[in-house]
Amino acid sequence: MVAPVVLVAVGGAFGAVLRWSVAPAADAEGVPWGTLGVNLLGSLLLGAMTVLLAEAVLSREQALVFGTGLLGAFTTMSTFAVEVVRMVDGGEQVTAMAYLLGTLVGCPLLAFIGWTMAEAVVA
Repeated sequence: MVAPVVLVAVGGAFGAVLRWSVAPAADAEGVPWGTLGVNLLGSLLLGAMTVLLAEAVLSREQALVFGTGLLGAFTTMSTFAVEVVRMVDGGEQVTAMAYLLGTLVGCPLLAFIGWTMAEAVVA
């Protein structure tokens, strides 16, 4: 049996590299599409994984690797927060508000869609 911390670390290493490859640096101006994309995709996948774990399609160990580790490192709340502050500080209030609302509405919506899709597949 592999220790849970090792499972999370392995998944996290892959998730961090994936995130870096999709969004290697914050955009200097405008909407940070890379961060928005990883957060939306991560929400969709974690919504689906939650159902798969509940229905015993995924094991606890797989959930630690892929959910906590990979998706935890792939998505990023801290970068999102700093990007909103950067936009506001740079006078891009409208862009900041659109990005903020797009993330705060889009991520739960995609988590719901992932959840619903997984329920339809498992049922």
